[in-house]
Amino acid sequence: MKYIGAYLLATLGGNETPSAKDIKKILSSVGIEAEDSRIENLLSELEGKNIADVIAEGTKKMASLPAGGAAAPAAAGAAAPAAGGAAAAAPKKEEKEEKEESDDDMGFGLFD
Repeated sequence: MKYIGAYLLATLGGNETPSAKDIKKILSSVGIEAEDSRIENLLSELEGKNIADVIAEGTKKMASLPAGGAAAPAAAGAAAPAAGGAAAAAPKKEEKEEKEESDDDMGFGLFD
């Protein structure tokens, strides 16, 4: 991501086709040692392409991905009325179990 970010910063600065030297200069300005192989790989993938077109194409691809989590609650909500009152009591029990499981962090935390 840092190589792509440096490439995009160079294009925003007016350089339509940044070179490896341009990307290295941007990365070194914030203390990052650049790997030549990664820069060359990025430049070869973007060679002859307009960055705005690449971003637009990627946006279209991302639009087709699921947004996560919205389908499962909708399916559960649709199943409960069909099953009757007995099924409505079951999700409450499951919620309690999930809280118990979320308290167990397996001995480490996100910021440890």
